[in-house]
Amino acid sequence: MENSVDNSTLMYVKPKLKHWNKLRIPIILFLFTFASTWLLWGPWYSIGIMVFLSTHEFAHYFTCKRYNINTTLPYFIPFPVPVLNPFGTFGAFIKIKEPIPNKKALFDIGASGPLAGFVITLPLIYLGLKFSTIVPTLEMDDMVFLLGEPLLFKGLSYLAIGIVPEGYDIALHPLAYAGWVGLFVTALNLIPIGQLDGGHIFYSLFGHFNKKSNLVFLAGFGIMTIIYPVWIFFFILLLVFGRIHPPPVDNYTSLDQNRRLLGYIIFIIFIISFTPMPFKF
Repeated sequence: MENSVDNSTLMYVKPKLKHWNKLRIPIILFLFTFASTWLLWGPWYSIGIMVFLSTHEFAHYFTCKRYNINTTLPYFIPFPVPVLNPFGTFGAFIKIKEPIPNKKALFDIGASGPLAGFVITLPLIYLGLKFSTIVPTLEMDDMVFLLGEPLLFKGLSYLAIGIVPEGYDIALHPLAYAGWVGLFVTALNLIPIGQLDGGHIFYSLFGHFNKKSNLVFLAGFGIMTIIYPVWIFFFILLLVFGRIHPPPVDNYTSLDQNRRLLGYIIFIIFIISFTPMPFKF
């Protein structure tokens, strides 16, 4: 008897396998990162930080798709070693596989992630602060580290809790810590250097100044690193990967006025979200 193979079945199975292969690694990394953040700080923190990271990266992803730019799904990075990383993760990223067509697309891709993540971060911080407790400052000495407070975080603390009495401080609920980390990550991404999101936005606004501005911002960040050595690892990464921003295919067409205005607003968000001393050990 002759063996026969149904070609239609093969054609059906191969696309399914190919689709699964694209999803497999992102799903596994997501689950490992969810587990590593859960093990480090518990379910409230894990859910909060994973919602933030997913919102940020999928905003980039869907913006790329809107411009028909080939990109991967988000890759999450688990890291459950609190001594080296107090977040349980090194964040997430997408890999863009082709050149950006123009400054408009570059701006939208760069701005979408931080803006979406920022919107999610605000309720995380506010609700988390509502769940937090006020304790005597002396009891805070027993904790692993204290967190720096960006201007925006201080404002949200006042709205959620009010004035903290002298001699007391806020022991953050894990959800509030997830929101703080989201604000911290948003500010890091908005630093206007290299291929960070802030670098994309700055290039789309002031591309002709990019080489000089990169050197100025790197020098400024280097000085801050001398004052606050906690930034040394991130500064090394910027030196290695952040010095050059590749131009889009159309490097001449300028942004429209609305995007330029939004770009300036985004850098205000950076200023009120950033703190030069994030950890006080």
